[in-house]
Amino acid sequence: MLSNSTILITGGTGSFGNTFVPMTLAKYNPKKIIILSRDEMKQWDMAKKFVCDDRVRFFIGDVRDKERLYRALDGVDYVVHAAATKIVPTAEYNPFECVKTNVNGAMNLIDACIDKGVKGVVALSTDKASSPINLYGATKLASDKLFVAGNSYSGEHGTKFSVVRYGNVMGSRGSVIPFFMSIKDSGVLPITDDRMTRFMISLEHAVDLVWHAFDDMVGGEIYVKKIPSMKMTDLARVVAPEAKQEIIGIRPGEKLHEQMISAEDAYYTYEYPEHFKILPTINQWATCAKRIKDGKKVPEGFVYASDNNTEWMKDEDLQAWIEANREKIGSI
Repeated sequence: MLSNSTILITGGTGSFGNTFVPMTLAKYNPKKIIILSRDEMKQWDMAKKFVCDDRVRFFIGDVRDKERLYRALDGVDYVVHAAATKIVPTAEYNPFECVKTNVNGAMNLIDACIDKGVKGVVALSTDKASSPINLYGATKLASDKLFVAGNSYSGEHGTKFSVVRYGNVMGSRGSVIPFFMSIKDSGVLPITDDRMTRFMISLEHAVDLVWHAFDDMVGGEIYVKKIPSMKMTDLARVVAPEAKQEIIGIRPGEKLHEQMISAEDAYYTYEYPEHFKILPTINQWATCAKRIKDGKKVPEGFVYASDNNTEWMKDEDLQAWIEANREKIGSI
């Protein structure tokens, strides 16, 4: 599907884009990948990695600017929507700005993709969109609903929209592993709560999920990858075995455990070998055989959260991952 196509990724200079672009170039050999973002320095730095590859193009722009999106989407076949205001405290203190990017930006992109005849769009979501307790999660839930409903606007033969949802990305810029590694020599690691758990997914697995969504989607599905969990106290111990763990309390808007599928979602959720699929509640799409395919309906009341997960990451597996990725942890 992606072979010999033109792909645009919004917010493409972030952690996901820096992994998606080289992996997609290697696997699918697309005609072109366009990186749309508003930070010229990040584009400058990223461009150095692809200086000899004329398949990679850079486009300064913002999803808040619909006219710029129309220009950027000219001739584009597929879109990955990664642009977002996503730091929880930043969103809490700048709520209008968060809404402008995460909600208004989603609306702009949906309209522009339909009008420009884009074939398919996969939007990145977050565990925080499931039963949200902070503004970032609330805006991403709204964004998810917009992309699902976008299929009604585009019609049966128009642009297809789907969503992928995942939790804590291991080693990404601003995440807990590089943070702990940067301060481990102080001898003290701050833990918000000793009961806290998080899902653990690599950027490579996140890219795999997006590829699968493009291959599988009919439109309106939310894909949730099966991934292991880990206690934050165990993660801290692996990163810095000698460091003291200091409990500092949960921060505003922070959850004790990550959740990706709620009990309310369970009515419309199907299980597959490597992922779950939450089907749309509108237009009777939740009973659509083309969307269900070979899925098995999850039990009533099913919740997929980091504390009730059946798969847990072992200390040695995390240590092996850190050793294999040490040079790039926190750099993308």
